[in-house]
Amino acid sequence: MIPLVHDLSGETVLVFGGGPVGARKARRFARETRTVVVSPEFADRDFGDAELVRAAPAPDDVADWVDRFDPVLVVVATNDTDVNDAAATAARSQGAMVNRADESGDRDAGSVVVPATVDDGAVSVAITTGGSSPALSKYLRERIERDIDGAGAMADLTAELRAELKESTRTPAERRAAIRAVVRDPTVWKALRSADANPRREAARVITNTTQGDS
Repeated sequence: MIPLVHDLSGETVLVFGGGPVGARKARRFARETRTVVVSPEFADRDFGDAELVRAAPAPDDVADWVDRFDPVLVVVATNDTDVNDAAATAARSQGAMVNRADESGDRDAGSVVVPATVDDGAVSVAITTGGSSPALSKYLRERIERDIDGAGAMADLTAELRAELKESTRTPAERRAAIRAVVRDPTVWKALRSADANPRREAARVITNTTQGDS
């Protein structure tokens, strides 16, 4: 499988299944899409901003639901194998992506695995085991959360610095070296994580030192 980042803004995601797994998937996708969850009952979980539709489609009815909502992605998360198979078949017949929450390990061609993600501002890190070990994905996500604290602020800072350096007389190689030095400097990271520090001042110091070191 090849990891990709896909912008689903303005698209529809259709989730079959209102259990804990369906709720987790719905919360994730409802942040950026219109997410519709179809299920005869719903677990006492947070579904985010998803639309909940109480219905129990039979396998022969699933294609009509997919046709009605025209989703870009269908999430299959019921405990009925026949319904799950029908949902996957209907999605593929209409060109939609499929995420089967009832399967792990080997998957059909074209299947989508929803990774565990860690977000800090503009920075996102995705962890996937191809669906074979959700527990490992969760463990790694918890570890990475600590490591990337401040990464979003670093992305914003270096974006500003790159724009400013382009207006300077430094060569492209010098600009790249300066940004790399800022990203790798522990004092800049410390400043980004502290409300009392000035990260831009620390970054300016690093850039000045880098320039002097090259001269």
